Amino acid sequence: MEPAHDDNIPGAPCLDRITFEAGKMGGRACIRGLRITVGTIVSLVSEGADTAEILADYPDLEAEDIRQALAYAAWLAREEVLAGCGNIAVVKMALRGSEA
Repeated sequence: MEPAHDDNIPGAPCLDRITFEAGKMGGRACIRGLRITVGTIVSLVSEGADTAEILADYPDLEAEDIRQALAYAAWLAREEVLAGCGNIAVVKMALRGSEA
């Protein structure tokens, strides 16, 4: 299992509960190696589920798992859109070392 944190990416949060495994869930970001993806958690929150509801539905999760899933999604969403020559390029701000 590889954790989401990468010391080589400036601004990357330390998310020790977000893991990636090539043979599990198609290599998507998961919670602590479980078959519960960050996308699942973010979708549940976007649909109005609160932490207590998610924990009741997924008893293997802990509140910190949900917090880190949202933090990871927020970090991924911090991007800058550059338009030019009819093309739109999305550049991760963290990869450039800049902060919003």
